[in-house]
Amino acid sequence: MSVYEYIVRTKDLSRVYTMGGTEVKALDDVALDIRRGEYVSIMGPSGSGKSTLFNMIGGLDKPTRGTVFIDEVDMAQLTASELAFLRCRKIGYIFQTFNLIPVMTALENVTLPMVFAGLTTEDALEKGAELLSTVGLGDRRDHKPTELSGGQQQRVAVARALANDPAIILADEPTGNLDLRTGKEIIDLLRQMNEEKKVTVISATHDLKMIDVSDRVVWIRDGKIERIEEREDIQVQVGVMEGEEE
Repeated sequence: MSVYEYIVRTKDLSRVYTMGGTEVKALDDVALDIRRGEYVSIMGPSGSGKSTLFNMIGGLDKPTRGTVFIDEVDMAQLTASELAFLRCRKIGYIFQTFNLIPVMTALENVTLPMVFAGLTTEDALEKGAELLSTVGLGDRRDHKPTELSGGQQQRVAVARALANDPAIILADEPTGNLDLRTGKEIIDLLRQMNEEKKVTVISATHDLKMIDVSDRVVWIRDGKIERIEEREDIQVQVGVMEGEEE
């Protein structure tokens, strides 16, 4: 009997796309168990299937075959409204392109998910301000995305992902549009949130700096899991990234 409590489980997970009459397997019978409270990085080359797996776990796309369980709930059995409720309450999303609403301030972007969840405006504003302070942007809450750097925008996205106290944060290439130093800051911030708030972090990434903060790394290739490694087993492979100072 396993000593771990699993927050995400996938079983026989497959996603097939038809392109020009040809079937392409983006995912091929993937089985993956993710422990509650851990930091997992899903790594692989472009086109390996890592973002497809990310979308399956987040309920952003439906599998062709197989099942995703979130806290033992079969997502395939949920109605559209039940799925929307689960995504709003259980999962926080962070994307490579930040996905902030340009006409809204940082604070308004962070409070938007809380409004959807039914929090009062007063409570949402108070909590949003606290979250922005937590990610180091307490003095930027009235700035719009165009008035913020890329790293600051991604910090707003992290705060927004935490808005409804999710059990899971899904981060899709969260450092993809950032320079090395700023990317490292975001990686460290995600790890800090993972440790302080006990939130499970699942990141689809090709950024090898993620290895430093991950509990486990899932290597995926051609839609299949190639191997899963515990952090301590790959420590010797981690060094200073090219272009980064020691």
